[in-house]
Amino acid sequence: MDHRSFLAELSADQRRALCDQSDGPALRHMALHLGLVVGLSVWIATGQPLWWLAILPQGILLVFLFTALHELIHRTAFATDRLNDGFAAFCAFVVLLPPRLFRYFHMAHHRFTHDPENDPELRSEKPSDLRSYLIYLSGITDWKWRISTLLRNASAESDAAYVPPRGKKAVLREARIYLAGYAILLAVSVAADSALLFWIWLLPLLIGNPFLRGYLLAEHSRCPHVADMFQNTRTTLTNRIVRWLAWNMPYHAEHHAYPAVPFHRLPELHAICREHLGAKQDGYVAFHAEYAADAARKKIAPTAPAT
Repeated sequence: MDHRSFLAELSADQRRALCDQSDGPALRHMALHLGLVVGLSVWIATGQPLWWLAILPQGILLVFLFTALHELIHRTAFATDRLNDGFAAFCAFVVLLPPRLFRYFHMAHHRFTHDPENDPELRSEKPSDLRSYLIYLSGITDWKWRISTLLRNASAESDAAYVPPRGKKAVLREARIYLAGYAILLAVSVAADSALLFWIWLLPLLIGNPFLRGYLLAEHSRCPHVADMFQNTRTTLTNRIVRWLAWNMPYHAEHHAYPAVPFHRLPELHAICREHLGAKQDGYVAFHAEYAADAARKKIAPTAPAT
């Protein structure tokens, strides 16, 4: 059964229950996520014993604000749009990915999932050998894209195909606001002769990013270029900690099949569609063990970049 047939068989009551939105789950989730970030920031900033051990978990928590941002730009995390937009602005600032731009990018990804000609996520090749696999995991190309895109969008209206004409001025304005914010933080840090932001934000982001890259690679890589979301998107079965950290997005085929379902309802959706999932993996370690082995043997066909 493909995802369209599955959705057609859902009753009105099932749809209503699955799409029920509430502020409570996201408020609790965000409070714990940001609370851990603040706690680790204080540990590092005050130089507590073994403070350097906090840099890696701090980085992982920071980079996975990307998955929170993903839910927020869908406006399914909270029932209240002001909360979605407010937290999206904050999370986007932390991970250097302005929310309006990302929303246009991501909605195009949903419309053209795994379509080599139109999916903006396929703008560059997925790693096909061990060298490109390690470069991908390092996040070098990702940071280069984020920073260069931010600078380009701040200097001129975006020429990206996924940004509609009506959104170009807003993307330009957004990029300039974010760039100004970063400039102010840099100026304040230099004036105060402080490296605090480096230790609690920038360095952790760099160190934590490979974990996010490893998570993202599993979402669609090596899936067939077909229109069925149960086939072109992978659900990765993992433990509660990873599911919590990624805001339940390891249930990724479920999310693509029915994007209106909030993150906290995805386990329920998984329970009723799991037998139909064509792309399913038992854990990220198993996924990467297989991917790395095939990359070393150059058994991974490169994906053509989007045009």
